[in-house]
Amino acid sequence: MAVSPDRPPPSPMRCEYYNETLCQGSPGGDGSPLPGCNGSEECRPGENEKGNLCYVLWQNNSGVLSVKLKGCWVGNNHDCSRSGHCSETRREPSVQLLFCCCEGDLCNTNLKPLAVVSSPSSPTRLSPPVQVAPRGGYRTETVVAYCLVPLVVLAGLGVLVALCLQRRRKLRQGHFAEVPTAEPTPLPSPALAPKAIQLLEVKAQGRFGAVWKARWGLQLVAVKIFPPQDKNSWTVEKDIYKLPQMNHENVLAFLGASKHGDLQHTEYWLVTEYHERGSLSDHLKAHLVTWGEVLKISEGIALGLAHLHRELPANKLEGYKPPLAHRDFKSKNVLLKADMTACIADFGLALAFPCGVSPGQAHGQVGTRRYMAPEVLEGAISFNQDQFLRIDMYACGLVMWELISRCSAQDGPVEEYLLPFEEEVGQHPSLEDMQEAVVHKKVRPRIREHWKKHPGLAVLIDTIEECWDHDAEARLSACCVEERISCLYKTVPPTPTDVLSLLPSGDHKGVDDFYVPVVNIKSALETAVLLPPKESSI
Repeated sequence: MAVSPDRPPPSPMRCEYYNETLCQGSPGGDGSPLPGCNGSEECRPGENEKGNLCYVLWQNNSGVLSVKLKGCWVGNNHDCSRSGHCSETRREPSVQLLFCCCEGDLCNTNLKPLAVVSSPSSPTRLSPPVQVAPRGGYRTETVVAYCLVPLVVLAGLGVLVALCLQRRRKLRQGHFAEVPTAEPTPLPSPALAPKAIQLLEVKAQGRFGAVWKARWGLQLVAVKIFPPQDKNSWTVEKDIYKLPQMNHENVLAFLGASKHGDLQHTEYWLVTEYHERGSLSDHLKAHLVTWGEVLKISEGIALGLAHLHRELPANKLEGYKPPLAHRDFKSKNVLLKADMTACIADFGLALAFPCGVSPGQAHGQVGTRRYMAPEVLEGAISFNQDQFLRIDMYACGLVMWELISRCSAQDGPVEEYLLPFEEEVGQHPSLEDMQEAVVHKKVRPRIREHWKKHPGLAVLIDTIEECWDHDAEARLSACCVEERISCLYKTVPPTPTDVLSLLPSGDHKGVDDFYVPVVNIKSALETAVLLPPKESSI
């Protein structure tokens, strides 16, 4: 078919590209633009929803003009300038967001706005700077249709989503809204981004990304940022947190998740409550713990694991919660609140076991080497639900060993903090090192004899040894550990001084206000034999 000489067939051309949102600054807050925020892009008709037109979207705010977006455009070219530049022909005072399009390579480099009436004290400004060119033409009605209608629709949907999320999270978060999990738009509506998150400082750097201390409105939060290659871990953790009935005092509180960036550079954010004390591992490196703190932290660990491992039927407020295996339990993944309450974090490797559904081919050899159970180190490729939960309890025994190794109540010198097996295999053991020590030699972290002279520590040591038993079937369940610690509160309670150490700074009262009657040692030891027996199954 012949081609009209005045309408050549569309061919690829280039348009200037600009995204104000990306150019405003990096996630770290240092003001530097993100990669790919400006430049040029090739437009191919019908491909990636881009056509043979260029456009500019800018804002008129009391005479101050600010470019928001530039790039390729899909649409009818009847309203677009063919003079090699993008220009405005008329303006209505009520229109704040303006649009023009043009036809030709890089034609949107030049923008010609109408003259703006301004006072001497308020000169007209363009950001970024644009070049002056002769006028073209466009229709204001098109601007309204293209720009305002989609934003209104998005705002309405955003309000509905926010209301649903607020109702679902009311018990957990009070007046804080959840960060949306939808992709952010270049010009997000307020309903989709209720509060901007300001990243303050990196608190930890792990295998799956960095953890930032951040500010969200008036609240300090923790933001875990995953790189693109770890999207699967972000998805797993987000989905675990969103399971029904996950809200628990000893599980880190989840606030929301979102994606940031564009196709060239995407980050995945997970937002949780922030706890200044940090991880149990970091706390033990710098501080000793009292007997009262040992009881409170170990009880929190047991309660948290018991909640994860427990199957909960649906109730009037929330749906069914399946049992969960953490699969990377360690002292780094136990956080301490201001009052020393322990809460479990980091569910990037967690596995759920819905009723009647097999775990499939979930690989067993995951997690941190020094916390791997013997059966994991041996190379077993699959486990059932009960076996996965017992693997968690082996790691629980190691974490409790770390805790008592730094207890000031032991009858002897308190040594420097050591990781489990650090004395036996060093700080960076290979898989073969751990297999040799744990599987073949059946080595466990050393228990000092003077620890056993404290009646409470002696009972905890027995509990620890039953948690890390080589025979998985012989290990205690989290519920059993919880019951034993509850008994210890009665038989070897914390002293008044211990109780004071558990209060947040500034809440201390007189010692007499927290007096706890202390039983004698003989009574404590006699009662200790009445501790609950080991369970046959988890």
